[in-house]
Amino acid sequence: MSVWALGLNHTTAPLDLRGRFAFALDQIAPTLHSLRSSFGSSSHPQVEAAIISTCNRTEIYCASEHIALDHTFGWLAQSGGVAPALLRSHAYTLHDDEAARHAFRVASGLDSMVLGEAQILGQMKDAVRAAETAGALGSTLNQLFQRSFAVAKEVRTATEIGAHSISMAAAAVRLAGQLFEDLRKTRVLFVGAGEMIDLAATHFAAKEPKAIAIANRTLERGEKLASRFGGEAMRLADLPARLAEFDIVISCTASTLPIIGLGAVERALKARKHRPMFMVDLAVPRDIEPEVKALEDIYLYTVDDLAQVVQQGQANRQAAVAQAEVIIDAGVQSFMHWLGQRGTVPLIQQLNAQADEWRATEMARARKLLAKGESVETVLEAMSRGLTQKMMHGAMAELHAGDAASREQTAQTLSRLFLRKER
Repeated sequence: MSVWALGLNHTTAPLDLRGRFAFALDQIAPTLHSLRSSFGSSSHPQVEAAIISTCNRTEIYCASEHIALDHTFGWLAQSGGVAPALLRSHAYTLHDDEAARHAFRVASGLDSMVLGEAQILGQMKDAVRAAETAGALGSTLNQLFQRSFAVAKEVRTATEIGAHSISMAAAAVRLAGQLFEDLRKTRVLFVGAGEMIDLAATHFAAKEPKAIAIANRTLERGEKLASRFGGEAMRLADLPARLAEFDIVISCTASTLPIIGLGAVERALKARKHRPMFMVDLAVPRDIEPEVKALEDIYLYTVDDLAQVVQQGQANRQAAVAQAEVIIDAGVQSFMHWLGQRGTVPLIQQLNAQADEWRATEMARARKLLAKGESVETVLEAMSRGLTQKMMHGAMAELHAGDAASREQTAQTLSRLFLRKER
């Protein structure tokens, strides 16, 4: 059994390219079905697959008897509508122990833009549940991910990898504080109602802004989140007309197209008499048209723009990283040992089946002898002799076959198998 992975992330690909390969959670099942169907049952039967898609990465993990990296790569390029050469220049491909190590590092927060952040672990668990629900997760990938979760837990328990991490939300608050002298006088608009917006709203609410509003496509969900922070909820359709009211705009939705356009921002600036606006686009693909960044009095940041802020204090975490890598190394070795043993499973199953067949044959013969009135001692002797002969027949035949060299090799193997001293 082999495992392989390929993907692109914040260190290898620009935001707009990552946006072409972003899959919302409700898209995972049909996407996995498309991927697995593309292999064909004859050349690659029963391919296991899982997809992890976040604002910082899209990764595909697969497992099957034979590695099919090129095929998986071609499928991904086609799904994103880009030339394979372009994707290849920004993607990475891994297999077996490298794939396992990568999964463990991702789960532990070592491969994140925010070193040590914990959010990725929850996102990976969501991806695994989605793959399982879609029927795409087999025993090999399930084992890989369950072990990655266990390694991540040990890393967080045994090291201080997350002790100094700065989240995207905290970084946004820090940048907003550099623009506005007093955040308590600002009005903040959050666009979306997902996990990232929840986190951002929690951080900004701690600064006690003058007003908080949640704009969401589903008003009920927006109201539920807004009630936690004493804010108001509004429909996404009302956003352009009310944009001018807000000093700070944080957006993160699953929309495939920008929902805040250049024209809407220009009108908002005019209504604000060009008072500055701080905007953060945490979505991949983008929620805010990139041209907005060129406007005067607009301070627009994307997830990639926040990279410099969130990586402050990284030097303080290097000792924890070294400890985490040791834990990950042990996890990789354990997984590869398990994966290697998987190759002997068919042989073990055949041996067990053969032994069961011999046992059944001798049991049937023993019952017949007992029915004829033979003594129990005689029947037990005959049954034990029959089982012994069946087990030894193949070994003895091999020992007498072939040339001298092969007989010597067979003799050594049989000695290891049958002449071991009982402990």
